[in-house]
Amino acid sequence: MRESKASRAHHYSYSVYADPAMAEAFEAQRFSGPIGRLIAETQEQVVASFLAPVEGRVILDVGTGTGRAAIALALRGAVTTGVDASAEMLTVARRRAQAARVDVSLARGDAHDLAFADRSFDAVVCLRVLMHTPDWRRSLAELCRVASGRVVFDYPAMASAAALQAVVRHALHAAGVKVEAYRVLSYRAVRTALERNGFRIADTHRQFVLPIALHKRLGSPGATARIERGFERAGLLRLLGTPVTVVAERCGS
Repeated sequence: MRESKASRAHHYSYSVYADPAMAEAFEAQRFSGPIGRLIAETQEQVVASFLAPVEGRVILDVGTGTGRAAIALALRGAVTTGVDASAEMLTVARRRAQAARVDVSLARGDAHDLAFADRSFDAVVCLRVLMHTPDWRRSLAELCRVASGRVVFDYPAMASAAALQAVVRHALHAAGVKVEAYRVLSYRAVRTALERNGFRIADTHRQFVLPIALHKRLGSPGATARIERGFERAGLLRLLGTPVTVVAERCGS
């Protein structure tokens, strides 16, 4: 049964990001420090490669938050629109877009019910969102509906260290602790959901085997690169790497 708009409004993924203090601190919490910058730079490069050529493409960024992906794509020549359920996050996004001197259209919007016509964008991007949305399948269906060609999104893999952290967070959330009790997804579930909406997976990128928090504690991009290269050579990155970034294409396109 689908959750109503009213019931979704009480979900942590809405309330947490409606906090002005959270919106202001978001960039520093996620992308500060050497590993935070590595994550941001890698994410930008992967998304750009999955959408190439970027210049001139009309792209929607769903759950844009502080506008990181929308701004990065606009700087590469795309015509970008960013939507987010949080007015507070969009306030920060507008300020960041102005500082970057790029024209990005930003508006309130819900990943479950996008206010755009079918196939109205060349591509749709959705990062660090499906792991939090109350109904990820409905949200993914909306991404596919408004994309004419490609969708790019990510998720924490069920077969990864992130799955253990997710179990702990769900237990804490059940005990009344205020945490983001995100979900992990399997490749099969994601592939099946895409196929139901007329899309097929074209490529994937997996980033880390070790937890991001551990890499941040190490604080060394060089050490992180060496460790993860070792896992890749051993075949573990393909099996256990997370987050997984996916580019899917409309079947027949």
